[in-house]
Amino acid sequence: MHVMVFGCGYSGTAIAKAFADNGVRISGTTRSADKMEALRQNGVDAFLFDGETLDDALRRALADVTHLVQSIAPGAGDPLLRLLGEGRVSLPPRLEWIGYLSTVGVYGDHKGAWINEETPCVPVSGRSKERLEAEEGWLAMGRERGVPAAVLRLSGIYGPGRNAFCNLDKGTARRLIKKDQVFNRIRVEDIGAATRFLSDRGLGGIYNVTDDRPGPPQDVIVEAARLMGVEPPPEQAFETAELSPMARSFYGENKRVSNAKLKAAGFEFSFPTYPMSLAQLWRDGRWRG
Repeated sequence: MHVMVFGCGYSGTAIAKAFADNGVRISGTTRSADKMEALRQNGVDAFLFDGETLDDALRRALADVTHLVQSIAPGAGDPLLRLLGEGRVSLPPRLEWIGYLSTVGVYGDHKGAWINEETPCVPVSGRSKERLEAEEGWLAMGRERGVPAAVLRLSGIYGPGRNAFCNLDKGTARRLIKKDQVFNRIRVEDIGAATRFLSDRGLGGIYNVTDDRPGPPQDVIVEAARLMGVEPPPEQAFETAELSPMARSFYGENKRVSNAKLKAAGFEFSFPTYPMSLAQLWRDGRWRG
């Protein structure tokens, strides 16, 4: 078994750790030479990939890959699909499973309603439209090759080193209030576990990888501040807050995302709600990463 994670960043490293059994080779790519050593310390054979060209070492490694995970965000299209389409790279002959990391942003805005994998996608942002195109491309690639291809639609990612505690500690946490706004979240270790679960069972198709408890974003800040024993930041009205265009666009999408399909397949979340997850991070002292 040889797992290759294209774009082995925060989520990709968690996926690599989830596959780290005796005898499993894990490879991963990064755009930054500075990050290669950190990947190696996590047991990952690290390769540079700029999204444009594969060097000889990466081509050799790709040749015997059995499980391919694509975590690189699209930019003017999916970089791997583009290289495959141009014939500049070929899928490995021994490939058994494909995983593509997408986002619940492809659903667009549903005004706070519950949605699932059957809900029509009406993406708002350009980046979500590109994600949807990449999803379709990878699902088609799987059908063409006769290989299960799973699309993992991820909600707001957090975990060790990236969480409300860190933001409170740095003084960057904000308690924005927008009436009836809710978000789902997902702990990064559950992304790794869900990827391994789908891979081990050879499952393809679309799966929402998200927690059980959509809720107002400000409630997460308040809960983290309570656990830390500090005062939460003051409330700010969303309408008058200074936000980057990307941050503001997130608040333009309001939905409650169901994970029932993944659970029905047999997956059990280790961190199904943010209160228990935050409590575990704080108790174990792992919130800093």
